[in-house]
Amino acid sequence: MIDIKSLNRKELETWIQQKGYEPYRGRQIWHWILKKAVPSFEQMSNLPKKLRNLLKEEAVLNPLELVKVLESKEDHTKKYLFRLRDGYYIESVLIPELEKDYFTICVSSQAGCAMGCKFCLTAKQGFKRNLRTSEIVEQVVQVKRDMSKPSKLRNIVFMGMGEPLANYDSVIKAIEILIDPYGMNFSHRRVTVSTCGIVPKIESLGKDCTVNLAVSLNATTDEVRSFLMPINKKYPLKELISACKKFPLPNRRRITFEYVLIKGINDSEEDAIRLINLLRGIKAKINLIPLNPAKGLEFSSPSWDQILRFQKILIDKNLTAIIRKSRGKDILAACGQLSGSYGRGED
Repeated sequence: MIDIKSLNRKELETWIQQKGYEPYRGRQIWHWILKKAVPSFEQMSNLPKKLRNLLKEEAVLNPLELVKVLESKEDHTKKYLFRLRDGYYIESVLIPELEKDYFTICVSSQAGCAMGCKFCLTAKQGFKRNLRTSEIVEQVVQVKRDMSKPSKLRNIVFMGMGEPLANYDSVIKAIEILIDPYGMNFSHRRVTVSTCGIVPKIESLGKDCTVNLAVSLNATTDEVRSFLMPINKKYPLKELISACKKFPLPNRRRITFEYVLIKGINDSEEDAIRLINLLRGIKAKINLIPLNPAKGLEFSSPSWDQILRFQKILIDKNLTAIIRKSRGKDILAACGQLSGSYGRGED
C-alpha cells in the first residue's frame, strides 16, 4: 500500500502514470486530498470509478485516527488527539488569533521526544518514534476539515510534540507539500520550525528551504542550559549562537528566541543582561513564556512583576521582547504541556 500523503506532487503524478493514467489525474487527486480535505477516495467525483477503486485497493488515505477534540473555555483553543496506526498518540493545537481573525496550527513531528527538557511534559513521555511525512500533513488536513472556515488557517508552527530537526527529512518534505501552490498553498513566510538547538540541522534548514526559525533558548549560561536542556551538552551556546548568526534571513525577517521563564532558574536581572549580550548581532525577536504549570513538573513561574522587570531590561536595550500569552492552558494545550495523554494500548 502506498502512503499517498507522503508523496509530493511530482511523485504522485509519476505513480499515477505508472498505473496507466495521465499525470493530470495526480493533480486532481492532490487537489481533493489537500484543498478539499476529503476523507475518502469515493468522494473524488471527477475521477473515473476504475481509478477510485485502484486507489482504495493500493493507497492509504488516512494515516491518523482522530480520537478526541478538547476546546478551551478560556480562549477557544482546540487540542486534537490523534492515534497512529501502531497505537501511539500525538496532539495538535489550533490557536485562534482573535485580534487578527485567523488561526495558527501547532503540529507534532514525533511521538514523544528524546530531548529530555526538564520543563516539558512531552519529554516525560520519552521517545516513541519519528512521524512519517503523511502523519505530519494529515494533522493539518484533519484540523482544516474540522474548521467552519478553513481558509482562516494561515500559520503552521512545528512546535508540537517532538524535535522537528531530529526528524529532518520528513519535516522538510511535509513543508514542501504544505507550501506547494497546487496543494495547501501556505506561504513559506507563515511556516515556522522550532528547535531546541541541533546545530548541524539548523545549518541544513537554512540551505534546504525558506521558513521562519524559532530557537528554544531558555538560559544564558551553558551550566543552566545543560541542566534544563541536555542537548546543550552536545551543542553548547557558543555553537548554537554561531549557527543562528549564519542562518539566512530574507528581508525584514528575524529569528525568534523562545525563553521559558522559570522562577529562580533563569529569571534574574543578570540573566536578562546576559541574554542581551548573547543575541548581539542577530536579528532577533524574543518570546518570553512564563512557565506553564503541569503535574509532574518541578518548577514554577516567576511573579508577574518579575516577568515585567525582565522584559523591561530587554526593551530598554532596544530588543523586541514579547510576553507570550499561553493559549489553552486549561486543556493542557499550551507550550510544554502536550503529552499525548492516551498512552499506547489505552482506550
